Amino acid sequence: MWQRLQTLYLAIATGLVAALYFSVKAFTLGPEGAHSMEVEFIDDFPYVVLLIVTTILQLIAVFTYNQRVFQMRTATLSAIVLIAFQGWLAFDYFTAAEGVIFRIPAVFPLVAAILDFIAVRYIIRDQLLVESITHLRSRKKNHKL
Repeated sequence: MWQRLQTLYLAIATGLVAALYFSVKAFTLGPEGAHSMEVEFIDDFPYVVLLIVTTILQLIAVFTYNQRVFQMRTATLSAIVLIAFQGWLAFDYFTAAEGVIFRIPAVFPLVAAILDFIAVRYIIRDQLLVESITHLRSRKKNHKL
């Protein structure tokens, strides 16, 4: 399981998504530039729903390594949901009031989506390799007869 590169990419993406549960999305500046309030990802209901959905999809993608097609579809769906999550964050960023500063974890969904797409490429590569080996074995077996 862990010797495959796509599993490592999916695990890192899962770690980034899990880190969002404990991260600060943004903070507001009070008078004289002091931090007055921190806004976490789990403070908003839509973010909590997207976090739960992406976490479940990421975990399914990591642990279904024996079913490559299902793993590929799950990772792709997770990447699409993460891009929607990043779009929601971008909307919040551009409509935020003056004095709201977003933190670095606000780009974690985008990084996780990129890692998911890279993992999907490696899953496809593995699936094609397995299919070609199966084809060669069946061809060799039929040739002996």
